[in-house]
Amino acid sequence: MSGHSKWHSIKHKKGAADAKRGKIFTRLIKELTVAARAGGGDPDMNPRLRTIIAEAKSQNMPAENIKRAVRRGTGEEPGVAYEEAQYEAYGPGGAALIIDVLTDNKNRTVGELRHTLEKHGGNLASTNAVAWMFHKKGYIVVEKTKADEEKLMAAVLDAGADDLQDDEDNWEVFSTPDAFPAVSEAVKALGIEPATAKVQMIPQNYVKLEGKPAQQMVKLMEALDDHDDVQNVSSNFDISEKEIEASLA
Repeated sequence: MSGHSKWHSIKHKKGAADAKRGKIFTRLIKELTVAARAGGGDPDMNPRLRTIIAEAKSQNMPAENIKRAVRRGTGEEPGVAYEEAQYEAYGPGGAALIIDVLTDNKNRTVGELRHTLEKHGGNLASTNAVAWMFHKKGYIVVEKTKADEEKLMAAVLDAGADDLQDDEDNWEVFSTPDAFPAVSEAVKALGIEPATAKVQMIPQNYVKLEGKPAQQMVKLMEALDDHDDVQNVSSNFDISEKEIEASLA
């Protein structure tokens, strides 16, 4: 079972997702800009841009914000140039982390990440130390109270999803990155707002954390979520909902 879906849905219930909507939009604007710069501003010809636009729409980002970010990427409007980087790390209890960043200063960012990890019982790892434990997939978390299983399953599978899994209070929907935009739209068409919807690295196996390592991991995830350059964090931790809620209280 994924600690990740619990993490996202609990933060969502507490209103943290709404409180951080500005942070979410900032992250998406950076991703849209970089994707447009790398592959052009036409989503029909740029699969990566198409995927990020789908995620931005799932977060209810205004269409004009999306267009402006794309124009910055293609050079039609001025903007900051960001570099992509991915860092691998170990967290408390030996949990693996993949941290994706967009930054205008790699040296500053890696120094800050190293400090944050060490403060919360983790450390940076070498390239490919943990990446082999993950697969890149479209990932959507839907709270069970918001969806009928049969309707949700039919909609997402028809749209190209690979699987729908039961994770206690949530449904987890998995797809290929290419299928993610269509699957995301299918969920939205049911009138459902997902707790999370993004393309990210999904672990093949999970590490169960309890007690102090679990508390440290929750604090580490909060600190990484709050970092302006961090776009996404993937991890293979599994922490009980009770422990996550206690640590966030």
